[in-house]
Amino acid sequence: MTTSDTTLFNLDLNTIVEEAFERCGQELRSGYNLRTARRSLNLLTIEWANRGINLWSIEEGSIPLVRGVAKYGMPVDTIDIIDHVVRTQSGAGQTDINISRVSVSTYSTIPNKNILGRPIQLWYQRFGGQDQPTGPQYPTITLWPVPDRDDFYTLVIWRLRRLKDTGDGVNTQDIPFRMLPALVAGLAYYLAMKLPDALPRLEMLKMAYEEQWRLASEEDREKAPIRFVPRLLSY
Repeated sequence: MTTSDTTLFNLDLNTIVEEAFERCGQELRSGYNLRTARRSLNLLTIEWANRGINLWSIEEGSIPLVRGVAKYGMPVDTIDIIDHVVRTQSGAGQTDINISRVSVSTYSTIPNKNILGRPIQLWYQRFGGQDQPTGPQYPTITLWPVPDRDDFYTLVIWRLRRLKDTGDGVNTQDIPFRMLPALVAGLAYYLAMKLPDALPRLEMLKMAYEEQWRLASEEDREKAPIRFVPRLLSY
């Protein structure tokens, strides 16, 4: 006997839903069953955004800074900013300079918010993206000092984006293969809360989901070494 010599196993939406229903002791029989499962799956991936950083959904981006412009919009699917630097010039002469993120309270206490210079701080306003009379409320980055040059500074950011929606039934999900057990277990738990015949399995499915999430989240982490250097203080 030989191995399959493939490592392509994945599950599309229909198969994920079928597996979750089977764990509830049910069968996927109707279009409504699929529709309610899709809704629960979308809510589940939103829950994952609240549980912590999903490393596979971190994206790098850059924003050319304009002289005299302090505020810059972010894509509406941005959950948060993980890291950020200001890049000066480009090519062999470029330099990445760390800038600090401040709270709204700290930003509000800056006496002169219009002073020009190289940005050293940013405030990130986490708008939800809802439509307003003036248009969608995109998340916003506000820099201080305000950039004092054109075509010189670039803000480089690493953002955490929302996971893509479930799709129409034939799509694979916006997760790495190692998260599939947690996704199926979570969907089974969510469905059990809505299916009367599955209520006796609710506690078991919840425990299975939490265990699968723990295994997956502990693996989905940075594995680079961390070095702590003490800072000497003089008195």
